[in-house]
Amino acid sequence: MPDYRELVEFIVRRLVTMPDSVQVESRTDDHGVASVSIRVAPEDVGRVIGKRGATINAVRLLAKAAAVKVNDRVDVDIIEDE
Repeated sequence: MPDYRELVEFIVRRLVTMPDSVQVESRTDDHGVASVSIRVAPEDVGRVIGKRGATINAVRLLAKAAAVKVNDRVDVDIIEDE
């Protein structure tokens, strides 16, 4: 199984202005679905989401493309702290 956490972290760190604040967590549920959660600094949330969600959708597409090769499922979400 590919390391989806590492893939997503590599992409997101290059998008934000504060790469040291990027936190990416990955876990797999009982059904084998990998769930990747992204936390970034509040001022970088807009950069990661992008216009109309285009950037986060591109990150999700890349992770899903890597998962299809090995017949896995992966979900990528950004967690916004208040």
